[in-house]
Amino acid sequence: MQLELRHLRTLCEISDAGSLSKAAAALGVSQPALTAQLQRIESTLGGQVYRRSRLGVTPTPFGQFVLIRARSALQTVDELMTGVMPSTGHAAQARLGGYANPVLSGLLRRLFEVPGAAITVHTEHSPRLLLDLLTSRRLDAATLVDYPGHELPIPASVGVRPVAVEPVFVAMAAAHPLASLDEVPLARLGDDSWVLSPPDGAGWPECFVAACRDAGFAPSVRHIMIEVPMIRVLIAGGQAVSPCQATFTPGDGIVVRPLAGTPLWIRHLVAWRHDGSLAHRADELATLAAEAHEEALSGHPVYAAWRARRSGAAPGPGPGRPAPTAPPALSGS
Repeated sequence: MQLELRHLRTLCEISDAGSLSKAAAALGVSQPALTAQLQRIESTLGGQVYRRSRLGVTPTPFGQFVLIRARSALQTVDELMTGVMPSTGHAAQARLGGYANPVLSGLLRRLFEVPGAAITVHTEHSPRLLLDLLTSRRLDAATLVDYPGHELPIPASVGVRPVAVEPVFVAMAAAHPLASLDEVPLARLGDDSWVLSPPDGAGWPECFVAACRDAGFAPSVRHIMIEVPMIRVLIAGGQAVSPCQATFTPGDGIVVRPLAGTPLWIRHLVAWRHDGSLAHRADELATLAAEAHEEALSGHPVYAAWRARRSGAAPGPGPGRPAPTAPPALSGS
């Protein structure tokens, strides 16, 4: 016999009912038929899933192993088919997505401060994937990013609000020959090895590679990863430099420096589905996300000094001219 999704549902129904007779009634089959089906499933799996007794059924250790994976598989399939998580008996929850950066974390902290907030969180590396999850009704709202010349195509079913624009900085070892500069010309990093995060579907690292070519070199990308601790090891050890968010934490042998002339920018956005459960809070989401962004940058003196040198010349947020930040596809937060 080949194992099918209906067999996994049967196993879960037996577990939920606690007895074969109750599970048979719920499934609309006779108890002998359900017993025979369970025996065939156990034979296919190669182990006993339930112990039977006059008091009902209980999972064996092997059965617990199977049930955990069966429920996970069914949840994944249900989500793929409907875009809605299976009912848990709790109040309806708003689904918020984003890349794990200070804008998302700061926004969540502010939302969770509201008593009774019912929000689930879904993180992804790709802004384009997050947008797809919004349009397919798998998310109600999301924090997104895009880059100049690579603006996300926003469908009619989704509303969007620019939150901030931020410059892309560079992280390097404290012992790097250019670490003493207030701002580092990108062209002088042409001989360095780079660590980048993988393509995010929204224009990264294409915009970075284009900026390097404009500076006169093709970057030597030796490492591709998103794990911040490992990125920090490579940078601190002098094995690589990395473009990074302005909120990237220096220290432990790492310095963060602006790129001279600010050749790279990133835009933060808040998006929501017009028919989603967070649509009525769109203005609030944008305001809270902007507060989270400003709070994240306020503790970084390198960014403060960079902004002061420009005396307000950096572009500000707005529908046509968003405000500045570095890609979630960059070196973390």
